[in-house]
Amino acid sequence: MADKKAQTGENEVLKLLLILRESLLQAFKEKLEICSMDFKTHLIDAWEMTLEFIAPLIIITLIMFVVWFLSFGILVPVTFAGYTQSILLMIRQGREPRIQDLFSQLNLFLPLLGFGIMVCAATVIGLIFFVLPGLLIALATVFICLYVVPLMIDKNLGLFDAIKKSYSLALQGALVDHLVVVIIFIGIHAVGSSVFIGSLFTQPLATIFLLSVYEKKTNLDSASGGALSD
Repeated sequence: MADKKAQTGENEVLKLLLILRESLLQAFKEKLEICSMDFKTHLIDAWEMTLEFIAPLIIITLIMFVVWFLSFGILVPVTFAGYTQSILLMIRQGREPRIQDLFSQLNLFLPLLGFGIMVCAATVIGLIFFVLPGLLIALATVFICLYVVPLMIDKNLGLFDAIKKSYSLALQGALVDHLVVVIIFIGIHAVGSSVFIGSLFTQPLATIFLLSVYEKKTNLDSASGGALSD
């Protein structure tokens, strides 16, 4: 009896995930059609890889959220860097994410924490006094710094070099391509943030999607001899 209930629960979860997939593809359908990048492929690949490694992804994501809560947010940047590195290895090598991966990038603790504090402070000040400037600061940070963490862990770049390179990758190709990447990335997070359990799925999905785009952009950059980084 218990097995039947568990099976029913799993089927319901799968149905919800399929509905989420179709909703995401439909929501961005018009935007995908005007872009040169194949976003549909990136989304489908991210979806399929998320399902393939669903158990370890949910576990590492849950542990990461717990660490964030217990550390009052102090360990958010550095554990997210470790989380990103773990998923990047999953994409490249088919290696399952491991909990200890969350603490694999402790050498980035100070630069990421300092950068996070600066951005948060600037955003909060802008929101308190003028609102719009605060929103613009937040959006500009996401737009420019979307690839900073992957670049720091993958290319061993310092913070400022990573910001410069991230901005270069953002401008690679059509500007609308990067805008859609940002919209999809934020949109996936927004869907999951409505309920906690949803974030356990959408956090890895959004990260895999972002890293899929990152891999494409860095491969193109390497093929061009790194000219886009200058």
